[in-house]
Amino acid sequence: MLTVLAPVLLGLVFSMHAAAQGTTATYPVKPIRMILAFTPGGPADATARPIAQGLTERLGHQVIVDHRPGAGGNLAAEILAKSPPDGYTFMLTTPGVVAVNPTLYGKVPFDPIRDFAGVTNAVTTANIMIVHPSLPVKSVKELIALARARPGQLSYATAGNGSASHLGTEVFKTITKVDIVHVPYKGAAPGVIDLMGGHVQMMIIGLAVGLPAVRGGKVRALGVSSLTRSPAAPEIPTLNESGLPGFEVVNWMGYIIPARTPRDIVSKLSAEIRAVLQVPETRERLMKQGLEPAGNTPEEFDAFIRSEIAKWSKVVREAGLKPD
Repeated sequence: MLTVLAPVLLGLVFSMHAAAQGTTATYPVKPIRMILAFTPGGPADATARPIAQGLTERLGHQVIVDHRPGAGGNLAAEILAKSPPDGYTFMLTTPGVVAVNPTLYGKVPFDPIRDFAGVTNAVTTANIMIVHPSLPVKSVKELIALARARPGQLSYATAGNGSASHLGTEVFKTITKVDIVHVPYKGAAPGVIDLMGGHVQMMIIGLAVGLPAVRGGKVRALGVSSLTRSPAAPEIPTLNESGLPGFEVVNWMGYIIPARTPRDIVSKLSAEIRAVLQVPETRERLMKQGLEPAGNTPEEFDAFIRSEIAKWSKVVREAGLKPD
């Protein structure tokens, strides 16, 4: 019986392998979901939209942007971790989600190394420090002096616990020894809206969200968080040249996918995203918002994420940060 069945079983194995290879080779054959951990209108949205549009054109199937804000990005990451590893669900992440939250929250419903694989870094961006126009400060030094004179009376908005805006401001607080109160939001846009309304006094947020508010006269810019001035706003000084030498908090956003996704699908998706980032119209659209196109291989992005986990987990522990 075994002698009779062996060729049949062997043929079945080979046919299943061939079918799997065929599915991978023809990927994609249906729409793809791109999960975002934040609300519409923020830096993640500004990054995702042009890339989703470019991928839709290149792949011939729609790439749907799915906003899943909440719990500092943990909700979106949990959805990704539980998604089938078939290439049809991936996520635009920030360092806050994969490199900060596991240490900040102590326990999260995912493991960034075990559950996810890197696809490619998408963009890097400087942040901008903005304040409400009613605040009697026009420079970083004046803000520091006011905060020291009124400990615990000023508040700052962020895009959520563990976000770049949260960490950037905590670094600012540590360096300057000021006491300002954290007010987390479910995304960058709601925080900026409350800042414009005067409900909070300051915010460190991505250029893509902060610049329109500055240029609309709704908030005042004090500086950008990169070591050199941003090409998107060369008129705004850096915090480095405004009394905080060496201050640098630069954000990045990149794509991750369920860890067991076939490597050739991961490689294809990575190559397609990098191709979109090289399209002149896409690059111009991103750079106008202070988003610098990046792009690297899955292997390079995996290594980068591991280095970010080591860096930011140390910052969280040393600063004693806790979710608000």
